Amino acid sequence: MNTSSNIIVGISIGDINGIGIEVILKTFADKRMLEFCTPVLFGSAKTVSFHKKTLDIQTHIHGINTIDKVVHGKINLLNVWNEELKIDLGTASKELGNYAFKSLDKAVEALKNNKIDLLLTAPINKDTIQSDDFSFPGHTEYLQSHLEGKSLMILLNEELRVGLLTGHIPVSDVASTITPELIEDKVAIMYTSLVEDFGISKPKIAVLGLNPHSGDNGLIGKEEKEIIAPTIKKIRDTGKLVFGPYAADGFFGSKTYEQFDGVLAMYHDQGLAPFKALSFGAGVNFTAGLSKIRTSPDHGTGFDIAGKGIANSDSFKEALFTALKIHKNRAAHIEITKNVLKTK
Repeated sequence: MNTSSNIIVGISIGDINGIGIEVILKTFADKRMLEFCTPVLFGSAKTVSFHKKTLDIQTHIHGINTIDKVVHGKINLLNVWNEELKIDLGTASKELGNYAFKSLDKAVEALKNNKIDLLLTAPINKDTIQSDDFSFPGHTEYLQSHLEGKSLMILLNEELRVGLLTGHIPVSDVASTITPELIEDKVAIMYTSLVEDFGISKPKIAVLGLNPHSGDNGLIGKEEKEIIAPTIKKIRDTGKLVFGPYAADGFFGSKTYEQFDGVLAMYHDQGLAPFKALSFGAGVNFTAGLSKIRTSPDHGTGFDIAGKGIANSDSFKEALFTALKIHKNRAAHIEITKNVLKTK
């Protein structure tokens, strides 16, 4: 594992008709970024050149044909395909969705083989990328199927980390999916991540309720009383600082989240809607719990602004710096714990 500025960051370019390539090019337009890492884009010189010309971005790219030819101090582009693509910025395209998958697939392969140290993923269109090879709701589920560990989606900024108990599933399936075992698993992943990835020795975690007013003692749903609260107590009895369940509206409205190192939401929009209201454009999506590090910006493909040159790269930059910090924290944790004195 690299621990210097030679950390190799693999980058999948996302949906080619979206803003992914734009925010990547804007991020590395500042040459000082190369002092922190060595980026490797997985895509095509022809495809990236099209975006550079259309957007009038002068970021210099160094093309390579094998991952072993990476040059430190340059923005490397590994050619995954050579054919000319029909690019129509701002349009959903099944054909280009296949190329978004090619980029992701090669990047994950390099990650598994330790050719890159961590992975940044630009946004994909979850519909057009679907195929026999990619039949997943999103990046998180795909990565879990290819890497060791159990995943937890965490959206974060400097003040807030929100994990999701259930991810990309219909709201109608949420209640039946919530079990004591699932709560225990996700709390354990978040706890370990807060310790190893964020350097928090004794993390404090809040768990949200499922129903309005956290069920009002069973009047508006029984999940809190019968499943969530007893499981939280069981976990807390082991010594972990886990509290709840909290009613989501009051929890975020009163800024109670400021008292915690992590928040576990019951379902996707319960956690992500308030997070993005508080942090849209500067947040980071981190896949915790896996053997490898992956982050991404907190926005989507941005079809409505693709090709206009106005996409904001702040979230992508934050995703990069977050991944680098987690890489450093994991290395430090390994170093600290490997020589711990063993008691007889």
